[in-house]
Amino acid sequence: MIDLYAWGTSNGMRARIALEECGLAYQWHPIDLAKGEHKTPQFLALNPFGQIPVLVDSDGPGGKPVTLHQSTAILMYAAEKSGKHLPKDPATRPAFLEALMGASTDITPQFGAVNAARTVKEAHAPTVETLKGRLRNLFATWDGLLAKRKYAAGNELTIADLSLYAGYWRTKGAMADVVEGLKNLERWAAEMAARPAIQRALKV
Repeated sequence: MIDLYAWGTSNGMRARIALEECGLAYQWHPIDLAKGEHKTPQFLALNPFGQIPVLVDSDGPGGKPVTLHQSTAILMYAAEKSGKHLPKDPATRPAFLEALMGASTDITPQFGAVNAARTVKEAHAPTVETLKGRLRNLFATWDGLLAKRKYAAGNELTIADLSLYAGYWRTKGAMADVVEGLKNLERWAAEMAARPAIQRALKV
C-alpha cells in the first residue's frame, strides 16, 4: 500500500494526480501547512526538509519499502511502477524529459514567488506585477508549444502533462488573469480537467 502525505498545493496535487492517473491504490494523509503539520517530529522523520508531498510505499522494488519526497520524483516513481504515461518511443524521451522538467521546475517555483510576494504584509505592487509577468510569459510559451502539439511533450499524454496541469490548476485558482486568453493552453487544460482520475485527485 502507498501512503501519500500532501496538501492542496501544486506540488501536493502533482503527486496525487500521478497516483490517480497511474491507477495505484493509496491512502491520502492531508498535511495542513497552515497548522504547521509539516514541521512535526513525525513528519520530519519522513522528510527532514519539512516539505510535502511525501510518498511511502510499503511494497517498493524488490518488496522493500520506499520513502520518497519531491513531487517530480514521485511522478516518475508512479509512472515506472505502473508502466503508464511514459513515452513509448525511446526517441521521444529527450523531449519528454525537457517538458517534464520545464513544467515542474519553472512553473511551480515562479508561482510560489508570485504568491509569496502578493500575500506578505505591505506587498510591493511593482514586484508582484513583475513576478506575475514572468509567470504569464511561461504559460504563454506553453500556449505557443501547445499550438503545435496535442500534449506537453508531443502527441501522447505523459506525466509531463500531469505536472504542467498541477501548476496550471493552482495558478488558475489563485490568479486566473495569469492564464486568461491563452487558447491553446485552455484547450489542453479542458481536456485534462475532464479526465476522471484528475477529477478524483482534485477533490481535497
